[in-house]
Amino acid sequence: MPIIAPSLLASNFLNLEAECKMLNESEADWFHLDVMDGHFVPNISFGPMVIGFIRKATGKICDVHLMIENPGLYAEAFKKAGADILSVHIEACPHLHRNIQQIKSLGMQASVAVNPHTPVEALKDILADIDMVCLMSVNPGFGGQSFIPHTLTKIKQLREMIDERSLKVKIEIDGGVTLDNARTILNAGADVLVAGNTVFSTADPKATIAALKRI
Repeated sequence: MPIIAPSLLASNFLNLEAECKMLNESEADWFHLDVMDGHFVPNISFGPMVIGFIRKATGKICDVHLMIENPGLYAEAFKKAGADILSVHIEACPHLHRNIQQIKSLGMQASVAVNPHTPVEALKDILADIDMVCLMSVNPGFGGQSFIPHTLTKIKQLREMIDERSLKVKIEIDGGVTLDNARTILNAGADVLVAGNTVFSTADPKATIAALKRI
């Protein structure tokens, strides 16, 4: 079964405690938490303080996706806030190996996020050092966008790179995941599905999560 990671960016922040309770009671595996700085991406979301409150509300894995510049300056703060997995963007990290070393030294799993325009071949020399790749299937910054079809080719290429080296690197797909395309995404080689609007805009989010889990 795939790992389902609902993105709380699409949740009701006026009722965040109830949203966390709903996810705790659901078959969701992870909480996906999108951090945006208004520089690396054209939007601002939330930071360590909000993640700290979410951490207190769940025992599930907190999968923190940093869409920010200079992520190394904040890695320790996100660890203290409760991140279990920390994704940094390859496009924001000129010294990516150093960032990965820092994340692992803090006791978190290390993930590298890749924008739609970045080829997966750019991961070749870092792939053996990380736990996950977060493939952006929309342009980062806003929820509710449509899945970019070329992502399927990138998933297959990345799966081949991982398997031919017998690595245990998960492939996470972030953006535009729906009940209609989830099976195609998984068949291409993905392990983790991030879903925001698909979950939180439905009348019964728990049922939607269960459907994604079994798709």
